[in-house]
Amino acid sequence: MNMSNEQYKKYAKQKAEKSPLLKDCIKAFLIGGLICLIAQGFFVLYQTLNIKEEDARLLTSCTIIFITAWLTGIGIFDKIGKHAGAGTIVPITGFANSVVSEAIDAKAEGWVLGIGAQMFTIAGPVILYGTASGMLYGIIYFFMTM
Repeated sequence: MNMSNEQYKKYAKQKAEKSPLLKDCIKAFLIGGLICLIAQGFFVLYQTLNIKEEDARLLTSCTIIFITAWLTGIGIFDKIGKHAGAGTIVPITGFANSVVSEAIDAKAEGWVLGIGAQMFTIAGPVILYGTASGMLYGIIYFFMTM
């Protein structure tokens, strides 16, 4: 069956499963909010343990990163992500998931050339452009406040 490009687009559009956009948005909002609520719970817990606010913030981030990495490693975070969609891309959980997922995928290639070299394949550009934009923002802020 030889189709033109337009015919194929029409055929693919007919066969494509329609995404329940409103339902997906609600699930992303609720699960993303739940992740933030859990993080806030850890923050409050650390503060009730008389940990300074700055240290409590750091501990909260580390705890959420650890939990996300652990859940990714045992295969649960991806199942959550399948239902939550963008709700699991809350920056810190999305970053931890992308790093651990790449490490798991590269495990068969060994520790150095596999995990060590491939671990930041997805997260690398995020680190690079995040750092670059932070530097640019800092330079602009410096000159604007002179």
